[in-house]
Amino acid sequence: MSAPQRHVESATPPVAILCMLSTYVCFTFLDTSSKYLVLAGISVLVVAWVRFAVHVILVGTLLRGWRQPMRFRPINLPAHILRGAFLFGSTIFNVLALKSLQLAETTSIYFFGPMVITALAGPLLGEWAGWRRWLAILAAFAGVLIITRPGVGVFGIGHLFALGSMLSNCFYVIMTRRMSATETSESLILFSALAPALLLLPLLPFSFSLPHDGWHWFVLLMLGVFGGVGHWLLVQAYRLATTTALAPYPYSQMVWMIISGWIVFKQFPDRWTLVGAAIIVASGLYIVHREHRLRLRSRAASDVEAEALAKKL
Repeated sequence: MSAPQRHVESATPPVAILCMLSTYVCFTFLDTSSKYLVLAGISVLVVAWVRFAVHVILVGTLLRGWRQPMRFRPINLPAHILRGAFLFGSTIFNVLALKSLQLAETTSIYFFGPMVITALAGPLLGEWAGWRRWLAILAAFAGVLIITRPGVGVFGIGHLFALGSMLSNCFYVIMTRRMSATETSESLILFSALAPALLLLPLLPFSFSLPHDGWHWFVLLMLGVFGGVGHWLLVQAYRLATTTALAPYPYSQMVWMIISGWIVFKQFPDRWTLVGAAIIVASGLYIVHREHRLRLRSRAASDVEAEALAKKL
């Protein structure tokens, strides 16, 4: 009997890379528009609700929900609501953080999220990290401290909001991992926006700061378009390539955030923010590299066991 063939790592399709890079360009426009609108005096709740409402409409349109509506049917509705609540919290905290922090600052703190997920994946998902990844997590945390600089008069309410946004998003991602085994991808995409939109509805009557001219209404609408299209492109990227292959590309958003902050708001991050961001990004890329090597090692061990079994047969 012939031995089983070894798995070969295939190259990442260029279309998947393009979709991934385009995703984070859209998310950069999303955050830039959010900051622009709240600085213009428009309510944070209005900005967040339009972002989710337009997302729901776009998802239903792009995924052609009218053809097979059962694809969007949730199996565990309470879990979808809780997951949506985490995204709701992440979005609200992020928009509040953008009022006082630069785009590059909020993004740098957000990039600490994958390290937090790696740490929480042990007790919550049974995916324990080794000592090398823990060192990377500690290094990334040092990067966060360099950016926020608590105790020297730099740390403020905006940093707390950014940390709250990052932590809420971590639990959102962990719930997505757990639910992906039983829920359809269509239901996960739809309810990630539908649940927060419904949760925000009772709060909207208390929000009176609406756009006051056509330009701000246009930016508000485009904010929702950027969010919806960005998530759709993200789904397309993961359909074409593996999570591991695409893991480094989200860090490209840091470049777009720095450029956008400089062009739109005339803000450029100081050297400490750049140093902290570099440490966080480097730590994140190391964890991606380490997890990829561990996955290859596990796959090679499985191949050796299969070959040994084949020889016995």
